[in-house]
Formats: sequence, C-alpha cells, structure tokens
Amino acid sequence: AMFSGFHFWWPKFTGKMLDERLGKITFWTLFIGFHGTFLVQHWLGAEGMPRRYADYLAADGFTALNTISTISSFVLGLSILPFFYNVWKTAKYGKKIEVDDPWGYGRSLEWATSCPPPRHNFLTLPRIRSESPAFDLHHPEIAALDQLENAGHGEKALAGGKEAGK
Repeated sequence: AMFSGFHFWWPKFTGKMLDERLGKITFWTLFIGFHGTFLVQHWLGAEGMPRRYADYLAADGFTALNTISTISSFVLGLSILPFFYNVWKTAKYGKKIEVDDPWGYGRSLEWATSCPPPRHNFLTLPRIRSESPAFDLHHPEIAALDQLENAGHGEKALAGGKEAGK
C-alpha cells in the first residue's frame, strides 16, 4: 500500500510521473518475495514447525520450505532496488507533466491545482459544489449530468419535507 500511494502521489509533489514498467517490476518482485517468505512460513507453522529454534534436523522435513522462504526473503529485500532506481531516474530525467491531474480521475480538491502545487494552492477559496470538486473541474460534462440528476432528488426531498411537516 505504501508503494502504491507513493506512485499515486509522486506526480503531485514533483510534477513528474514514475516509470510504469519499473513500478510493475517493483510490484511483482515485492509480491512474490513477500508471499514466498511469509506464506511459506505460515505453511511451515501449520505443519508443526516450532518457532524460535536456531537449527532444525533434516529429518524434521522443514529444510526445503525454509530454503524457499530464505530465498524469497532476499527477493523481497531486493524488490526495493527497482523502486529506488525509478525514483532516481524520474527525479533526474523524468518528463514534466502538463496537466493538473495526470491520472484523470482525482476527486478531491488537491487535484484541482497544478503539479507540483505552488506555495499557496489557491489565490481565492474555490467554490465547492459537490463531493468531487476536482473531478467536476476536469469533467464538466459529467458534472452537469450529475447536477441535473440530483436536482430532481432535491425537489423531491423538499416536497417530502413539506408534506411531513403538515
């Protein structure tokens, strides 16, 4: 979750997109390393391997799965190398993004300002007309349809409130 959040927010605070190919390499090596380490340890525990032993006998039958878990832990540790390379490469050679919301679906207000944001995000307080102000700003056609649809519901609620007050 931390790496996905970093990939999501990196363009907002630097104005540059991380390399998606390196992001996928990071994800898959981290996924395989994590599950190869900890899922295998879960299986070993389910087979009855005692915890906190410094050494096991070969006759116990835990050697093969412990070897897989050990190799996977190294894969897990090495999985952050493509991430750090991605950050370095993007910071040094990355192309500036030209839009406020490079993902195209940011719903909260921070995506309505430039990437990277200026010292003070807005000269004046923006008007909030819905729960998704940045999405409305970048997709006015959908916002207009949503407002038309919700206008009918508001009138019904008012009419219902008047009837209930009788």
